[in-house]
Amino acid sequence: MGRIVLVTGAARRLGSQFVRRVLQDPDVARVVAVDAVTPEHDLGEALFVRADIRQPAIGRVLAEHAVDTVVHLDVTGTALAGGGRSSVKETNVIGTMQLLGACQQSPTLRRLVVKSSTTVYGSASRDPAVFGEATTPKVLPSGGFAKDAVEVEGYVRGFSRRRPDVAVCVLRFANILGPGVDTPLASYFRLPVLPTVLGYDPRLQFVHEDDVTEVLLRASREPERGTLNSGTFNIAGDGVLTLSQCARRMGRPTAPVLLPAVTLTGSLLRTLGLSDFSPEQIRLLTHGRVVDTHEMREILGFEPRHSTAETFADFASAAGPGLLPPAALAAAVDRIARHVAPDTSTQAER
Repeated sequence: MGRIVLVTGAARRLGSQFVRRVLQDPDVARVVAVDAVTPEHDLGEALFVRADIRQPAIGRVLAEHAVDTVVHLDVTGTALAGGGRSSVKETNVIGTMQLLGACQQSPTLRRLVVKSSTTVYGSASRDPAVFGEATTPKVLPSGGFAKDAVEVEGYVRGFSRRRPDVAVCVLRFANILGPGVDTPLASYFRLPVLPTVLGYDPRLQFVHEDDVTEVLLRASREPERGTLNSGTFNIAGDGVLTLSQCARRMGRPTAPVLLPAVTLTGSLLRTLGLSDFSPEQIRLLTHGRVVDTHEMREILGFEPRHSTAETFADFASAAGPGLLPPAALAAAVDRIARHVAPDTSTQAER
């Protein structure tokens, strides 16, 4: 008998992508895809079970199908089917509690994979230049999806102590981008003009949606020789981009404004439904966030196929051209830099 994998959040794009990918694994006998709403995306030959992980019925699903691997992807910052922030929080926090309670009672469970986020580190002015998995944030997230992710990880650590026989892997993803990704940050980059915080140019990291699927697959399997896929891992593409570099590559002009005005702009954009400019996103676009991925490579044994720059380029090509041609904008910036920069040869002569 092959493995029996249960995937939560199957109605979302990422969930359906992973379901189709894990179905190709020769070691998998059956995939049980779970969500509270019927998915619009193709799930291949997976068995779809309409179930709300906030309800105790999820325990019966695990028991009925003798699930040995759970991949929990229903931890997210956006709602489905017109839900609001309260329903998202309930699914993230209460849903995770119910799911972990069911997992704790399951005698067949052997592996648990949980999708988390680098938002658990927050974004603040006194942050370290790079966050490692063991780094304690200077300022804990006080609300929104970031706080949900912190609470989810706390419940997962408690489950790991109660069920030491279950291999637990928590993947902290940087901002996920790709041609079809629809997240608050992706919506921000699609705006014709990008509001930015005056005086700040944050460093950002991205991970490609295809790499997300592949690392989830690696985490759901038995570890390969010389690797370990139990523990907590930062997942991001190589390198960083500043916000100004992103804007130039998108061909989007920026509108630098004072921080209080950015907050007002965010409220207006949320009201108009153009972008979910949440307080945590404003902090990210002010202070940025960069994580170390050494353990992802050396312990988990995963090497992303796309760098941060390549991930953003793939997203930008699908998003379409902005108001300013990127090539012409980059050439103009280079010309300005040459005029502004001091003549090093003249300085040397002096």
